[in-house]
Amino acid sequence: MSRSWFGGGLWKPKNPHSLEHLKYLYNVLSKNQTVSESNRGLLVETLRSIAEILIWGDQNDGSVFDFFLEKNMLSFFLKIMRQKCGSYVCVQLLQTLNILFENIRNETSLYYLLSNNHVNSIIVHKFDFSDEEVMAYYISFLKTLSFKLNTHTIHFFYNEHTNDFPLYTEAIKFFNHSESMVRIAVRTLTLNVYKVDDKSMLKFIGDRTAAPYFSNLVWFIGNHVLELDNCVRNDADHQSKGKLADLVAEHLDHLHYLNDILCLDIGDLNCVLTDQLLHRLLMPLYVLSLAPRLSSQDSVTQSRPYVSKVVALFLLSQVFLIITHAPLVHTLAWIILNSDSTSISDDDQAHNMTALAQSSIPSSIPKLVSPPKPTINEELELSYEEKKAIVWKKAHTSAEQTSADNTDTATTNEEGESSSQEPVPSPAGSFLNVSDEEKEKRRALNSQGVSLVGRPFLEAIFASLDCTENDFVALFALCLLYSMGHNKGVNECLLDKVLFPAKNSQHWYNGNLIERLIQIISLSCQMNSKVRLVSLEMSIGLIQQLALRDNHSYLHDGHLAAIEGAREESTGQLRTFYKSDEIFLDMFEEEYNERKKGALNVEWLMMDSNILLPPTGTPMTGIEFSKRLPCGEGERTRRTIRAFLLVRELSQSLGMGNENQLPLTNPSACVQVDQVLDLSTCLPCRNLVVYFPSG
Repeated sequence: MSRSWFGGGLWKPKNPHSLEHLKYLYNVLSKNQTVSESNRGLLVETLRSIAEILIWGDQNDGSVFDFFLEKNMLSFFLKIMRQKCGSYVCVQLLQTLNILFENIRNETSLYYLLSNNHVNSIIVHKFDFSDEEVMAYYISFLKTLSFKLNTHTIHFFYNEHTNDFPLYTEAIKFFNHSESMVRIAVRTLTLNVYKVDDKSMLKFIGDRTAAPYFSNLVWFIGNHVLELDNCVRNDADHQSKGKLADLVAEHLDHLHYLNDILCLDIGDLNCVLTDQLLHRLLMPLYVLSLAPRLSSQDSVTQSRPYVSKVVALFLLSQVFLIITHAPLVHTLAWIILNSDSTSISDDDQAHNMTALAQSSIPSSIPKLVSPPKPTINEELELSYEEKKAIVWKKAHTSAEQTSADNTDTATTNEEGESSSQEPVPSPAGSFLNVSDEEKEKRRALNSQGVSLVGRPFLEAIFASLDCTENDFVALFALCLLYSMGHNKGVNECLLDKVLFPAKNSQHWYNGNLIERLIQIISLSCQMNSKVRLVSLEMSIGLIQQLALRDNHSYLHDGHLAAIEGAREESTGQLRTFYKSDEIFLDMFEEEYNERKKGALNVEWLMMDSNILLPPTGTPMTGIEFSKRLPCGEGERTRRTIRAFLLVRELSQSLGMGNENQLPLTNPSACVQVDQVLDLSTCLPCRNLVVYFPSG
């Protein structure tokens, strides 16, 4: 039978974009409601043609959608799916729906498509997700629908009366799918849902899905981190760079996703998410891995997973570089700088300590509550009344605990030692206006640094700055210090005196820290140094952050002398290479110009998975020169030049001289592009003798 003739004597219209053609296709569907081997191809082509006509009608002919709605044609899609029609038809049907919803622009047309609840019925249909194509088109369809969500369309998907939201609840079941494309689609969909300003819908998410979804998500991230750590431990020879790069990129995606949720500033969601992150990921896995294993005999504590110090420092740096939610990053910073390991090894003590840390945040932060522990599917199966009873019970328990914690916090603050309240900064400008005698007193009092006793995590970070053997771990400790100091969510008062002085602080810099940084710089200037250029540049940046205020240096004379000694050491090394390398001046000029292109971007540095592998000296790895050790005489010369320039810049920024000798070449004296040259003084061409080789 010819494909131009179907359905009880109706001729196929010549114009495919017309109401008549849609009527013809409706007749085809009506007469082929049972799927068989003989009509599978016909049905697929018919569904595709319907979508094409609807997209055309959306912009050109409103009667097309009127007819589509009148005949309830979307029900045919559902009827076909409910038959055992095979993956071929399901894939084509999902693809057609995706194309249709992706291209509809008219809001009224969209309402027509979403009416009668057929779309929700399609969403909850039990597809065969073991088929990769079905899974891919299904999740793509859900993601496309999520881009159509707003305060008006949300009511087509979320039913407040039945407390049902299949678009969201079905999607989050695939949060840990083996395919990254599926996981990314789920994250995109959830963000699109959270952005809709509908109180009843957000309350449903907070009451029914927030705790199970976030707890499972945090669990998934934790397992991902353990896999990343295993890759680092077992790839000292740089043989799995591709896999490691993928794992690092995935962790970055997770952090950006979490930050996107927190930046939406949805109080109930942020409260649960912050609690899950702090107590089930960041404290027990990231922070505890900084210090040695606890000596407790408790089997639960002993079985707690850990990652290497390198990975812990790297991941924490990424957290502070990406996430800016103050209740989270400020609490995390307080724990790292002030707490001991035993206080976060127990869940109850950890929650109390979190409350204590948050008491130093200027704004009022709600008390974090422990979320329920069922899986996503178990949670979604609870009835609304059951869930309501659980939430009510936890709310009353939390209120009683909050009252007790506030009493404990007040008592602790009175005792003084454990208080997280920092000294009140002096008035603006008082730091610069004190007398020289007062300055000397403050130097003697504060430049020795803060005691590390009872601060195992801070002590571990400082200990990691030792570059006697190499700078492998030190680079990550430097990056963590930088990221904490530049995170806007961390209160300056917390960093004051312990790490970096606040703008109007009455304290001087931490002498303990700056001496370790100067030691790194000194080691960088020695022959055959194992300190990479990137670590040298990070150390210099931190010293400037510690000791410079309004372009004035407040370094102690002894520390200034040590830096000047390092500069002289680098100059001596430079002279050695100057005498032995014929193209030294060209290399020097090239490095000087390269240096002027800009400072190190720490955010980009912490995206590079290569630095997680032990420092190597071979360029065959493809690792950037500043992130590896030099190879050969030429690279050693280049490294010495760059180290000299970096230390020289630091010396000048601290007031020990101004730049009046570089660059070696005066750019204004050079021939410029498009400049007209005067050749009148050149030799006449007739006096020019040119020799050509024979043959």
